[in-house]
Amino acid sequence: MANNGTVHVNKAPSKSRLKGGLIIVGISGAVIGGLYAVATPFVLPAFRKICLPYIPATEKQVTNVFKMLQNSGKAKGSLVDLGSGDGRIVLEAAKMGLQATGYELNPWLVWYSKLTARLQGLQPKAAFYRRDLWKVDLTRYDSAVVFGVPQMMPKLQEKLEKELKDDGVVIACRFPFPDNWEPADSIDEGIDTVWLYKKQQAGASAGDRSCSEQEGERER
Repeated sequence: MANNGTVHVNKAPSKSRLKGGLIIVGISGAVIGGLYAVATPFVLPAFRKICLPYIPATEKQVTNVFKMLQNSGKAKGSLVDLGSGDGRIVLEAAKMGLQATGYELNPWLVWYSKLTARLQGLQPKAAFYRRDLWKVDLTRYDSAVVFGVPQMMPKLQEKLEKELKDDGVVIACRFPFPDNWEPADSIDEGIDTVWLYKKQQAGASAGDRSCSEQEGERER
C-alpha cells in the first residue's frame, strides 16, 4: 500500500504478451523435439548387436575407392554401398555413369541422400533405400563398397561370397576382411586405406581351405 492510501494491483498480462510467450514455448519444444528426432537414429546403433556408427568418408577415401574401381576394371556396371551414410560414394559413382544403390538404416541419412541426388540431377543413376544390409539381395551387383567394423566383417564376407556376381569385386574401407580372404590390391594410406577383394579369389581360398582340411583328415 502506498503512502497516499491507494492500492496497486498487478495487471494481468496482455494478450499480446501471452501470445508471444506461447510462441516461444512452442518454438523451444519444436527445437528440442527436432534435436531428439535427429539424434536418436545416431544413438540407436549403439544398442544393436553390431555397432555401425556413422562416420563420413574423407575426400581421400572417396578418391581411393574410385581409383581402385578403375584399376579393377569395374568403373562401369552396378555398384552397391552397404551402409551408405550421407550418400557420397553412391553420388560419385552415379556421376561416373554407374548404376549405384545405397542401403542405410538411418532414415535421416537416407532422406538427405535422396534430396542431394535430386538436387544434383542424379536420381536416375543414384538410388537410396532404408534397409538392413543383412536382408539385401546382392546378386545383381558388379561391385560393393563397405565401410564396416571388425565384428561384422566375417559374417559380411560369407554373404558377399554367396550373393555377389561371380566376377564381382568388393572394396573395403577402414577395416579389411579376415586373413582367409586375401586382398587382390590395396592403397595404403593410414585411415584412408582401401582394400580390393575379388569374389573369384574368395572362392579359391575357400577351396584351398577345404582341400587342406581333407588332407588333414586323411593323415589322421
